Amino acid sequence: MEIEKYQIDAHNQQLEAEHRRRFEFAAAEHAQIEEVISKLIKFQIAIPSWALGTGGTRFGRFSGGGEPRSLEEKIQDIGLLHQLNQSSGAVSLHIPWDIPQDYDAIKKLAGHHHLRFDAMNSNTFQDQAGQAHSYKFGSLQHVDKAVRKQAIEHNIEVIRQGVALGSDALTVWLADGSCFPGQLNFRKAFQNTLESLEEIYAALPEQWKVFVEYKAFEPNFYSTTVGDWGQSLLYANKLGPKAYTLVDLGHHLPNANIEQIVSLLLMEGKLGGFHFNDSKYGDDDLTAGSMKPYQLFLIFNELVEGMDAKGIDHASGLGWMIDASHNVKDPLEDLLQSVEAIMLSYTQALLVDRAALAIAQQENDVARCQEILQHAFRTDVRAIVQEARLRSGGAGKPVALYRELKVRENLIADRGMKTVATGL
Repeated sequence: MEIEKYQIDAHNQQLEAEHRRRFEFAAAEHAQIEEVISKLIKFQIAIPSWALGTGGTRFGRFSGGGEPRSLEEKIQDIGLLHQLNQSSGAVSLHIPWDIPQDYDAIKKLAGHHHLRFDAMNSNTFQDQAGQAHSYKFGSLQHVDKAVRKQAIEHNIEVIRQGVALGSDALTVWLADGSCFPGQLNFRKAFQNTLESLEEIYAALPEQWKVFVEYKAFEPNFYSTTVGDWGQSLLYANKLGPKAYTLVDLGHHLPNANIEQIVSLLLMEGKLGGFHFNDSKYGDDDLTAGSMKPYQLFLIFNELVEGMDAKGIDHASGLGWMIDASHNVKDPLEDLLQSVEAIMLSYTQALLVDRAALAIAQQENDVARCQEILQHAFRTDVRAIVQEARLRSGGAGKPVALYRELKVRENLIADRGMKTVATGL
């Protein structure tokens, strides 16, 4: 389904008086408000094609009905999200879950919804029907060269599909590793993986990037061959200038200082992008900002400072993507909430008094440093984000309008209650 413009306009008209009062108060407090709004309007977050259906756990999956049955319906759902928030203008595809049957038709459909294709995601962590070799004991690291070759060819095929869609990046996440001591020769596993990545890297078109994603554990629990940002950075440095590290917020050991990791990767020119989510224990894939909103703000604080120091365009310099699996929420509501949380944290980071913070840091005024950061974090920026959304033609309160229009009920009526999206 598509939301009509008059429905968004009617919704916004009801909110106009309250919003105007709140926004004028925010604008009076911040002299740089127009600059902030301009940046917010440009800032777009890619929606993963695998997140449009109900996610699962090791123990079960509970479909909510009305899930997209095809890539076309996934793009329609992302288009609906973008209508509501005007900040979801990109799609991150996962192959082979979402292989286009007609590339021109898919590009045309995406264009109709004002969407572009962000990073393509390969899959060598699952065995696919008809493949010759299993990834049970790894893919790019595997001791058997034939298995490695199969995984390499899959990634190169994903690049070809991305070229056909207008993408310009490949994300490689590996489940490779070991579950027991002695199972794996760490050095040989690293070397095999590097040699495999070098073949994939050689197949990249000139303007493309490859993002090497890392994860501390799962599904292997003793070692992971790309287990942390240092290992990812090693690969990226050895591969060359088109290779970067990708940070997934859930792929760290507990209490990792992700904001420091982000700062150093930016300093080295090797931060490629993000997979946004949140966690309580590990790779929980929860709604962004739902558990650790202050951490999300601190991450964006380092991002804004680092990008400005490097002269990196906020909107296009890095890959901004969500990676979440939701088992108890309506997936579309979850994605709307994640995008909102990201936009709020980004806005708060833009409001940090950087000149005052630099002076306080130089003077070792620890309390003052904390006051400056927490002042920005505690600032209610919802009206600022809402103003940017309204100027772009979005809904003042996307989740509220989603429910008012009974979007999920309409999707169930159109697609049925028992539909299951491809992917997780």
